[in-house]
Amino acid sequence: MAEDPSKYIREFWAEIPRSDEEFLGSIRHWKNIHLAVDEETIWLKGFTDEQAISPEIHQLPGFLLYELRDGLLFRKEALVPSKKMRTALLWTPIDKALRLTFPVSNQNYFGISEEIRVNIKESIEEQPVVALLSSIAEIKENIAAVPKFKLENIQWTVVGDKALLVGTPLLSFPGKVYWTKDGHLLPAGFDFEFKNLSAFLQQKYNKESDGWLLWNEEGEFLAIKNTEFRKLSISSFRLTEKSKEWN
Repeated sequence: MAEDPSKYIREFWAEIPRSDEEFLGSIRHWKNIHLAVDEETIWLKGFTDEQAISPEIHQLPGFLLYELRDGLLFRKEALVPSKKMRTALLWTPIDKALRLTFPVSNQNYFGISEEIRVNIKESIEEQPVVALLSSIAEIKENIAAVPKFKLENIQWTVVGDKALLVGTPLLSFPGKVYWTKDGHLLPAGFDFEFKNLSAFLQQKYNKESDGWLLWNEEGEFLAIKNTEFRKLSISSFRLTEKSKEWN
């Protein structure tokens, strides 16, 4: 008779000190994880095999991962258990147990001293880019050589001494490129450290969904309304240059 394959399914538990609870925000979007609190310890369970070896959890301070076998908790590759499974715990889905809070923050412009405490980090996931932040001087020098049809799908606005161009295909001007996520424009190769923050930040800072939130790598953003954009053309660019709207 064939053996029941379910007996080979591994169950992972983990613990982390309650003092380090804030770091769990990086895995809050893993909705399969459940959380319980026991004195000074936060317990977690429900990890998949992929999550159990992921860098996200092994970078958490004070994080200890166990495999549950016959009611005992074993550290990775250990032959003897570290402790018994805790009982009488009240389990809650991690996304409901951890509340998101937003500090008072600046929502007007990059570089102002009152910053948003949101971390942007490098991401290994590749995303198609949809926007370009380029020097107005660079565009002035090269726009006349761009075929008209390449400008037709591009909207643009002025950001300081630069122009933000949104639309595809992107023009081949030098500058910084961005991808879009839930109405955010994020630098290519970067993402929010806590990925589930994306929609909540939109609800707080772009409730009417009438524009973009343009982010830099320091976690600061600029809110830009759709009404600030215009269709890119040589004439619209030269008109802006002439009126010196970027000063």
